[in-house]
Amino acid sequence: MPFSHSSSHGLTPLLYFSLGDFVIHPDQPDWGIGQVQSIVGTNVTVNFEHAGKQMINCNVINLALAPSPGKSCSS
Repeated sequence: MPFSHSSSHGLTPLLYFSLGDFVIHPDQPDWGIGQVQSIVGTNVTVNFEHAGKQMINCNVINLALAPSPGKSCSS
C-alpha cells in the first residue's frame, strides 16, 4: 500500500476508496463483499455480506477494491 508523509504521525496509508465503494477483506474472504459506509482518518466502516458492519483500521488491514456486485467484466 502506498504511503504519504504526515507531520504528526510519520507515514500513513493512502486510501484508494470512497463512500459506496465495494471492498474485500484479504484475511476474511468468507465475509464476502463489503460496501464502504464511512471513512474517518484510516478507520473505515464496511458493511459486509456475511459479517455485517465492521470497523477496519487501514493501518493494520489493506482492504482490496472489489468489482461492484451485478456488474459484468465484459461489455
